[in-house]
Amino acid sequence: MITVLAFYLFATLTIASAVAVIFARNPVHSVLWLILAFFNAAGLMLILGAEFIAMLLVIVYVGAVAVLFLFIVMMLNIDFAQLRSGFTRNLPFGLLVALVLLAEMVVAVSAWKAGPVTGGVQPAATTQPNIQAIGELLYTRFLFPFEIAGLILLVAMIGAIVLTHRSRGDVRGQNVARQVDRRPDEAIKLEQPPVGGGVKL
Repeated sequence: MITVLAFYLFATLTIASAVAVIFARNPVHSVLWLILAFFNAAGLMLILGAEFIAMLLVIVYVGAVAVLFLFIVMMLNIDFAQLRSGFTRNLPFGLLVALVLLAEMVVAVSAWKAGPVTGGVQPAATTQPNIQAIGELLYTRFLFPFEIAGLILLVAMIGAIVLTHRSRGDVRGQNVARQVDRRPDEAIKLEQPPVGGGVKL
């Protein structure tokens, strides 16, 4: 009974927060509602027994993606009134996309009600936790694709570092040695002369 109540609670909060993401006027509030939706989706994953997916939702999506969205929205000076001005012009295309997504959801629910596709083979019952099963598959059968994905991410990280720290000719760099070796008589002095007194050279 508690499982059913928890499911309906998490599902209702997930749908409500997702709707609030769309209809919130402040983009910062939209990101906060998105974080709430991720937390409730993680609760649904826990009820299904997929604690690894729940952990990924909290750590990756809430801890990285949503927080990144929040900082970007808060740091960038975006004119959201101008963005909302094209809402009426893009409304037909948005309705078309919404209808396509609704059709996909109907097909997905119908396929879910039809049952899993087993190909005539009944899946074996197991008491192994899904985290342990994912780990065994990841480091045995899918070891090489996992390592290749890690190398691709490593190359992307190195490329971002190289592009950030490349030498540019149009930027005046800092000469630390020259700053340290300067003499006091070469430094600029900040004076606060009285009103009408002027600066003595």
